[in-house]
Amino acid sequence: MRVRAGFHGVDRVLTQQAASRIPKRVGRVLSAVEEAAESSKLWWGAAAVMAAAGGRRGRAAAVAGVSAVAVAQLVSNGLCKQLADRPRPPKEWIPHDEVYDRPDSSSFPSGHTAAAVAFTAAVTPAWPAAGAVCALPAAMVALERVQSGAHYPSDVAAGAVIGAASAWLVRRAPYPLLRRTT
Repeated sequence: MRVRAGFHGVDRVLTQQAASRIPKRVGRVLSAVEEAAESSKLWWGAAAVMAAAGGRRGRAAAVAGVSAVAVAQLVSNGLCKQLADRPRPPKEWIPHDEVYDRPDSSSFPSGHTAAAVAFTAAVTPAWPAAGAVCALPAAMVALERVQSGAHYPSDVAAGAVIGAASAWLVRRAPYPLLRRTT
């Protein structure tokens, strides 16, 4: 019980600091990136560019990335959110209006972060430069989820673990299409 209370205390402090210390201009940029990533639009767009412009390596990266996003979304949104049913951070912790534009679903884990990390981690082995480019918006999405009051830091960390595990599974799966394009 003490460990859980300790985690909650750390979550509270980090959430309040992210919500109050990140400058408004930076918060607006983070929100724009998160909006682009909503419903995995950013990752689908990146996959389309990779497949069209990257040749065989780009197609392999795109297939791996999109496959990992699908696994991450299934695990985070389809399974974990249903089991956890954790409330979002209290609105009084967040000193700006973004807190009123958040979903009603469970806070745990962050599905946005799971998708962002899954895509980036799955793309990187096939095309390291593309993975490096994807890492910046992925990190921005994760930070925005805490800054906006949509998630606790532990929700984002769990989403990142789910995303990384999804990418690992996809890269090692006996998936004929993925194997054919790599």
